[in-house]
Amino acid sequence: MSIYTPDVTHRLPVLLPDAEYREIQRMARARQRTVAQWVRQALGNARRGEPVRQVEKKLGAIRLAAAHSHPSGDIEQMLAEIERGSLQDTNS
Repeated sequence: MSIYTPDVTHRLPVLLPDAEYREIQRMARARQRTVAQWVRQALGNARRGEPVRQVEKKLGAIRLAAAHSHPSGDIEQMLAEIERGSLQDTNS
């Protein structure tokens, strides 16, 4: 069975042990998909599960923000104010 997919333009040869390939075949059949369709879907799911930004970029942003010296209130006072505001919102 050949399915034409116009937006597919690259081949990705992947070598798998026989047992793993048979398992993927079984899973694809169970979902009425070809192995190629199943693999594309699995790769798409894996790609979407990856962080959008790299960890180092995130850490760099945190380090940059932490390097600044901005005034801040007492943590206990801030938490108490947040709690009071939260309780006010629920009583309104």
